[in-house]
Amino acid sequence: MSDSQRVFGLHAVGSLLQRTPGKVTVLLVQDNRNDARVEQLLSAAEAADIVVRRVPRRELDELAAAANHQGVVAEMGKTGGLGENDLPAFLDDLSKPAFVLVLDSIQDPHNLGACLRSADAAGVDVVIVPKDKSASVNATVRKVACGAAEVLPVVRVTNLARTLRSLKDRGIWIYGAAGEADASIYQTRFDGATAIVMGSEGKGLRRLTREHCDALFSIPMAGSVSSLNVSVATGICLFEVRRQQAILSK
Repeated sequence: MSDSQRVFGLHAVGSLLQRTPGKVTVLLVQDNRNDARVEQLLSAAEAADIVVRRVPRRELDELAAAANHQGVVAEMGKTGGLGENDLPAFLDDLSKPAFVLVLDSIQDPHNLGACLRSADAAGVDVVIVPKDKSASVNATVRKVACGAAEVLPVVRVTNLARTLRSLKDRGIWIYGAAGEADASIYQTRFDGATAIVMGSEGKGLRRLTREHCDALFSIPMAGSVSSLNVSVATGICLFEVRRQQAILSK
């Protein structure tokens, strides 16, 4: 089984068992761990009728590529997920204006996982990433996302520019975050169906991606640093959209 179908770490596995236990086929637990947090996971697995295996730490080290698994690894069966061809119908079937996050070439799995966690918390409907030059949703991403990767649709697309045009055709306004933009996020009105586009670490938005945005905005920086980590910036942007839309809906 590839590591893209494994979740490790107490928090991530606990969230998975709480939110979508049906996706877990086997729970692997370090043979000498019997503390309260592990007992909670074992109880959740028993309640969901999930097979539990006690294994030596070295086996978990190999499965988690020596990452900090904290003595637990959940293996999942293959899931279909949301494919690129399914995206138009998914957006058309939404019962409310779409809220989309587009991540243009995020390559650090820790950043991708953190972005997914923020996206789930902010109520994003779907996350879109290009197939090339982007981190895959692997075990590290799942651990950092703390369960968000299991419930939030992530669609990998072949041609991001074409996908952005498709979003526009569906009445979704596309806003790109760019440090050099004249308008700040607080001067930008997010109303109705919205897609927020975040650029890669270091380089930001690619030229073609930028050209397909309806508007660009920046995040005002009051201190001495010139930019934010992309996952931090993503959280700020998503929750500003939610704040504005909550006000406008009243």
